Amino acid sequence: MEIGGKRVLLTGATGGLGRAIAEAMARGGAKLILSSRKGEELEQLAAGLPGDDHSIAVSDLADPGAAQRLAAEAGDVDVLVANAGLPATGLVEDFSTNEIERAVRVNLEAPIVMTGVLLPAMKARGGGHIVFISSLSGKVASPRSSIYNATKFGLRGFSLALREDQIVDRTKIGVSVVLPGFIRDAGMFADGGAKLPLIAGTGTPEQVGEAVVRAVTQDRAEIAVAPPHMRAISGFAHVFPQLAGRSQRGVGKKVGDQLTRGNAAKR
Repeated sequence: MEIGGKRVLLTGATGGLGRAIAEAMARGGAKLILSSRKGEELEQLAAGLPGDDHSIAVSDLADPGAAQRLAAEAGDVDVLVANAGLPATGLVEDFSTNEIERAVRVNLEAPIVMTGVLLPAMKARGGGHIVFISSLSGKVASPRSSIYNATKFGLRGFSLALREDQIVDRTKIGVSVVLPGFIRDAGMFADGGAKLPLIAGTGTPEQVGEAVVRAVTQDRAEIAVAPPHMRAISGFAHVFPQLAGRSQRGVGKKVGDQLTRGNAAKR
Protein backbone atom coordinates (compact mmCIF):
# COMPACT_ATOMS: atom_id res chain seq x y z
CA MET A 1 0.00 0.00 0.00
CA GLU A 2 1.25 3.47 -0.87
CA ILE A 3 0.87 5.92 1.99
CA GLY A 4 0.39 9.13 -0.01
CA GLY A 5 -3.02 10.59 0.80
CA LYS A 6 -3.86 7.82 3.28
CA ARG A 7 -5.33 8.59 6.72
CA VAL A 8 -3.01 7.22 9.42
CA LEU A 9 -3.88 6.93 13.10
CA LEU A 10 -0.66 7.02 15.13
CA THR A 11 -0.72 6.42 18.89
CA GLY A 12 2.09 7.51 21.20
CA ALA A 13 2.82 10.28 18.73
CA THR A 14 4.61 12.68 21.09
CA GLY A 15 7.27 10.21 22.26
CA GLY A 16 10.63 10.06 20.54
CA LEU A 17 9.76 7.07 18.38
CA GLY A 18 6.29 8.47 17.70
CA ARG A 19 7.71 11.72 16.40
CA ALA A 20 10.11 9.88 14.09
CA ILE A 21 7.27 7.72 12.76
CA ALA A 22 5.07 10.78 12.25
CA GLU A 23 7.78 12.59 10.31
CA ALA A 24 8.48 9.58 8.09
CA MET A 25 4.81 9.04 7.31
CA ALA A 26 4.18 12.73 6.69
CA ARG A 27 7.11 12.92 4.28
CA GLY A 28 5.44 10.11 2.36
CA GLY A 29 2.29 12.19 2.01
CA ALA A 30 0.15 10.58 4.70
CA LYS A 31 -2.57 12.49 6.52
CA LEU A 32 -1.97 11.85 10.20
CA ILE A 33 -4.30 11.62 13.16
CA LEU A 34 -1.80 12.12 15.97
CA SER A 35 -2.73 10.77 19.37
CA SER A 36 -1.20 10.86 22.84
CA ARG A 37 -2.02 12.23 26.29
CA LYS A 38 -0.31 15.58 25.61
CA GLY A 39 -2.53 17.99 23.72
CA GLU A 40 -0.14 20.93 23.47
CA GLU A 41 2.71 18.77 22.23
CA LEU A 42 0.39 17.15 19.69
CA GLU A 43 -0.57 20.55 18.31
CA GLN A 44 3.09 21.56 17.98
CA LEU A 45 3.95 18.26 16.29
CA ALA A 46 1.08 18.53 13.82
CA ALA A 47 2.04 22.10 12.93
CA GLY A 48 5.65 21.14 12.25
CA LEU A 49 5.02 18.18 9.96
CA PRO A 50 5.09 18.27 6.16
CA GLY A 51 1.60 18.63 4.76
CA ASP A 52 -1.32 20.60 6.15
CA ASP A 53 -4.08 18.06 6.69
CA HIS A 54 -3.05 16.55 10.02
CA SER A 55 -5.26 16.38 13.10
CA ILE A 56 -4.88 15.45 16.75
CA ALA A 57 -6.78 13.25 19.19
CA VAL A 58 -5.92 13.54 22.88
CA SER A 59 -6.32 10.17 24.58
CA ASP A 60 -4.80 8.32 27.53
CA LEU A 61 -4.88 4.66 26.51
CA ALA A 62 -4.35 3.61 30.12
CA ASP A 63 -7.94 4.67 30.85
CA PRO A 64 -10.56 1.91 30.57
CA GLY A 65 -12.45 2.24 27.29
CA ALA A 66 -10.07 4.85 25.84
CA ALA A 67 -8.84 2.66 22.98
CA GLN A 68 -12.34 1.91 21.76
CA ARG A 69 -13.34 5.57 21.96
CA LEU A 70 -10.22 6.73 20.11
CA ALA A 71 -10.70 4.24 17.28
CA ALA A 72 -14.37 5.12 16.94
CA GLU A 73 -13.70 8.87 16.93
CA ALA A 74 -10.88 8.54 14.37
CA GLY A 75 -13.41 7.53 11.71
CA ASP A 76 -12.23 6.12 8.40
CA VAL A 77 -8.59 5.12 8.91
CA ASP A 78 -6.47 3.51 6.20
CA VAL A 79 -3.50 2.72 8.44
CA LEU A 80 -3.22 2.15 12.18
CA VAL A 81 0.22 2.47 13.76
CA ALA A 82 -0.07 1.20 17.35
CA ASN A 83 3.02 2.72 18.90
CA ALA A 84 1.99 3.81 22.41
CA GLY A 85 3.66 1.84 25.18
CA LEU A 86 4.74 1.84 28.82
CA PRO A 87 8.19 0.58 29.95
CA ALA A 88 6.83 -1.71 32.70
CA THR A 89 10.26 -2.81 33.92
CA GLY A 90 10.89 -4.23 37.37
CA LEU A 91 10.00 -7.24 39.50
CA VAL A 92 6.39 -8.30 39.15
CA GLU A 93 5.92 -8.34 42.92
CA ASP A 94 6.89 -4.67 43.07
CA PHE A 95 4.00 -3.67 40.78
CA SER A 96 0.63 -2.75 42.13
CA THR A 97 -2.40 -4.35 40.52
CA ASN A 98 -3.22 -1.01 38.95
CA GLU A 99 0.28 -0.69 37.46
CA ILE A 100 0.03 -4.17 35.94
CA GLU A 101 -3.37 -3.35 34.47
CA ARG A 102 -2.05 -0.09 32.99
CA ALA A 103 0.91 -1.81 31.33
CA VAL A 104 -1.17 -4.60 29.85
CA ARG A 105 -3.91 -2.19 28.75
CA VAL A 106 -1.59 0.25 26.96
CA ASN A 107 0.93 -2.21 25.50
CA LEU A 108 -1.35 -5.07 24.50
CA GLU A 109 -5.06 -4.56 25.09
CA ALA A 110 -5.33 -1.15 23.40
CA PRO A 111 -3.76 -2.26 20.08
CA ILE A 112 -6.02 -5.32 20.01
CA VAL A 113 -9.15 -3.32 20.81
CA MET A 114 -8.39 -0.64 18.22
CA THR A 115 -7.80 -3.34 15.63
CA GLY A 116 -11.16 -4.89 16.40
CA VAL A 117 -12.91 -1.53 15.96
CA LEU A 118 -11.10 -0.41 12.80
CA LEU A 119 -10.76 -3.69 10.89
CA PRO A 120 -14.38 -4.13 9.71
CA ALA A 121 -14.41 -0.72 7.99
CA MET A 122 -11.01 -1.41 6.39
CA LYS A 123 -12.40 -4.66 4.99
CA ALA A 124 -15.54 -2.92 3.74
CA ARG A 125 -13.40 -0.34 1.91
CA GLY A 126 -11.26 -3.11 0.42
CA GLY A 127 -7.88 -2.25 1.94
CA GLY A 128 -5.83 -1.06 4.87
CA HIS A 129 -2.77 -1.77 6.95
CA ILE A 130 -2.05 -2.23 10.65
CA VAL A 131 1.42 -1.81 12.16
CA PHE A 132 2.24 -2.83 15.71
CA ILE A 133 5.35 -1.49 17.41
CA SER A 134 6.61 -4.37 19.54
CA SER A 135 10.29 -4.80 20.45
CA LEU A 136 13.11 -7.30 20.27
CA SER A 137 11.89 -7.85 23.83
CA GLY A 138 8.99 -9.55 22.07
CA LYS A 139 11.41 -12.33 21.08
CA VAL A 140 14.00 -12.32 23.88
CA ALA A 141 13.31 -12.37 27.62
CA SER A 142 15.53 -10.50 30.05
CA PRO A 143 15.74 -9.95 33.82
CA ARG A 144 13.48 -7.32 35.40
CA SER A 145 11.22 -7.27 32.33
CA SER A 146 8.64 -10.01 32.88
CA ILE A 147 5.62 -7.72 32.43
CA TYR A 148 7.16 -5.78 29.55
CA ASN A 149 8.25 -9.02 27.85
CA ALA A 150 4.77 -10.48 28.31
CA THR A 151 3.10 -7.53 26.56
CA LYS A 152 5.61 -7.41 23.71
CA PHE A 153 5.63 -11.18 23.16
CA GLY A 154 1.84 -11.00 23.11
CA LEU A 155 1.74 -8.11 20.65
CA ARG A 156 4.10 -9.89 18.27
CA GLY A 157 2.06 -13.08 18.46
CA PHE A 158 -1.20 -11.22 17.87
CA SER A 159 0.28 -9.42 14.87
CA LEU A 160 1.61 -12.52 13.14
CA ALA A 161 -1.60 -14.50 13.75
CA LEU A 162 -3.78 -11.58 12.62
CA ARG A 163 -1.73 -11.40 9.42
CA GLU A 164 -2.40 -15.07 8.78
CA ASP A 165 -6.13 -14.47 9.22
CA GLN A 166 -6.03 -11.84 6.48
CA ILE A 167 -4.05 -14.09 4.14
CA VAL A 168 -6.27 -17.14 4.73
CA ASP A 169 -9.42 -15.04 4.31
CA ARG A 170 -7.96 -13.30 1.23
CA THR A 171 -8.60 -9.82 2.51
CA LYS A 172 -6.57 -6.86 1.34
CA ILE A 173 -5.50 -5.88 4.85
CA GLY A 174 -1.78 -5.87 5.57
CA VAL A 175 -0.46 -6.53 9.08
CA SER A 176 3.10 -5.86 10.23
CA VAL A 177 5.09 -5.84 13.42
CA VAL A 178 8.18 -3.65 13.92
CA LEU A 179 10.71 -4.73 16.54
CA PRO A 180 13.04 -1.96 17.72
CA GLY A 181 16.10 -3.11 19.62
CA PHE A 182 18.20 -0.70 21.66
CA ILE A 183 17.34 2.74 20.24
CA ARG A 184 19.55 5.71 21.05
CA ASP A 185 18.12 9.17 21.67
CA ALA A 186 14.53 7.93 22.20
CA GLY A 187 12.49 5.13 23.69
CA MET A 188 12.62 3.34 27.02
CA PHE A 189 16.36 2.63 27.01
CA ALA A 190 17.32 6.21 26.21
CA ASP A 191 14.68 7.65 28.54
CA GLY A 192 15.66 5.30 31.36
CA GLY A 193 19.33 6.22 31.19
CA ALA A 194 20.53 2.63 31.07
CA LYS A 195 24.20 2.05 30.31
CA LEU A 196 24.28 -0.66 27.69
CA PRO A 197 27.05 -3.26 27.37
CA LEU A 198 29.66 -2.65 24.67
CA ILE A 199 28.32 -5.50 22.54
CA ALA A 200 24.90 -3.90 22.33
CA GLY A 201 24.52 -2.07 19.04
CA THR A 202 21.90 0.63 18.71
CA GLY A 203 19.50 1.95 16.11
CA THR A 204 17.98 5.39 15.65
CA PRO A 205 14.43 6.73 15.92
CA GLU A 206 14.64 7.64 12.24
CA GLN A 207 15.32 4.00 11.37
CA VAL A 208 12.18 3.02 13.25
CA GLY A 209 10.18 5.59 11.27
CA GLU A 210 11.61 4.30 8.00
CA ALA A 211 10.82 0.72 9.05
CA VAL A 212 7.17 1.61 9.62
CA VAL A 213 6.93 3.12 6.14
CA ARG A 214 8.57 0.01 4.63
CA ALA A 215 6.25 -2.25 6.58
CA VAL A 216 3.24 -0.57 4.97
CA THR A 217 4.53 0.02 1.45
CA GLN A 218 6.18 -3.42 1.12
CA ASP A 219 3.62 -5.35 3.23
CA ARG A 220 6.34 -6.79 5.46
CA ALA A 221 5.33 -9.27 8.15
CA GLU A 222 8.12 -8.29 10.56
CA ILE A 223 11.01 -5.81 10.60
CA ALA A 224 13.67 -5.71 13.32
CA VAL A 225 15.37 -2.35 13.79
CA ALA A 226 18.80 -3.30 15.10
CA PRO A 227 22.33 -3.89 13.79
CA PRO A 228 22.92 -7.30 12.13
CA HIS A 229 24.75 -8.81 15.11
CA MET A 230 21.92 -7.85 17.46
CA ARG A 231 19.37 -9.41 15.13
CA ALA A 232 21.51 -12.57 15.10
CA ILE A 233 21.74 -12.60 18.90
CA SER A 234 17.98 -12.17 19.23
CA GLY A 235 17.41 -15.00 16.78
CA PHE A 236 19.69 -17.28 18.79
CA ALA A 237 17.97 -16.30 22.04
CA HIS A 238 14.56 -16.96 20.51
CA VAL A 239 15.56 -20.54 19.62
CA PHE A 240 17.71 -21.26 22.69
CA PRO A 241 16.13 -19.28 25.56
CA GLN A 242 17.83 -21.19 28.37
CA LEU A 243 21.32 -20.65 26.98
CA ALA A 244 20.56 -17.03 26.20
CA GLY A 245 19.22 -16.43 29.68
CA ARG A 246 22.32 -17.90 31.27
CA SER A 247 24.63 -15.75 29.16
CA GLN A 248 22.96 -12.42 29.99
CA ARG A 249 22.01 -12.74 33.65
CA GLY A 250 24.69 -10.49 35.08
CA VAL A 251 24.58 -7.64 32.61
CA GLY A 252 20.84 -8.13 32.01
CA LYS A 253 20.05 -7.65 35.69
CA LYS A 254 22.23 -4.53 35.82
CA VAL A 255 20.56 -2.95 32.78
CA GLY A 256 17.14 -4.00 34.04
CA ASP A 257 17.73 -2.37 37.41
CA GLN A 258 18.83 0.83 35.69
CA LEU A 259 15.73 0.85 33.52
CA THR A 260 13.50 0.19 36.49
CA ARG A 261 14.90 3.19 38.36
CA GLY A 262 14.89 5.44 35.31
CA ASN A 263 11.34 4.62 34.22
CA ALA A 264 9.64 4.15 37.60
CA ALA A 265 7.58 7.31 37.22
CA LYS A 266 6.00 6.02 33.99
CA ARG A 267 4.18 3.09 35.57
